Amino acid sequence: MNSAEQVGEVFARRPKRADARRNYDALIAAAREVFAANGAGASLEEVARRAGVGIGTLYRNFPSRCELFEAVYVEEVRALSRSAADLAGLPPWDALVAWLNRFVAYVGTKRALAEELVHDSEVFRSCRTEIYAAGEPMLRRAQEAGVARPDASFDDVVRLISGITAYQFMEPGQRDRVLAIALDGVRNPTAPR
Repeated sequence: MNSAEQVGEVFARRPKRADARRNYDALIAAAREVFAANGAGASLEEVARRAGVGIGTLYRNFPSRCELFEAVYVEEVRALSRSAADLAGLPPWDALVAWLNRFVAYVGTKRALAEELVHDSEVFRSCRTEIYAAGEPMLRRAQEAGVARPDASFDDVVRLISGITAYQFMEPGQRDRVLAIALDGVRNPTAPR
């Protein structure tokens, strides 16, 4: 099974009936919040409670903790990837910066799930491929417009941004300032400001 099929399999579990799909979506949203706030060891009962469903509904949708982690992770990657298309109408630099800000939010969720996900699993690899497929064209577009450094690879940018998210910041605005400083390093120094 290739990477795209593996991710597709996670989405194939999504229920077809409207009420079941609402429960599924509520569980994903609640799990995202609970895992981001309390880490991967957070209570599944808390996830069910926040979703407004019983624990049986959670286990019917996600028979194992790992399946819930994968579904949340894949949903985060899909949302991040879709956002690239949503930003396509912005000027190249603005689109790249907006997408990288969304990437920072994604990394926060990923960190909570990463300890539970196997990093060399097909799901993890396919999600990484999907992120690069969304982000690389945005960087290339900014480079072609002359506003991003021509020598920066998308992998360079991902590592830079991921490094920022590894730290706890003293106050919320500090992370945004540090990100802005990092993005100044990605900007082409010869580009008009």
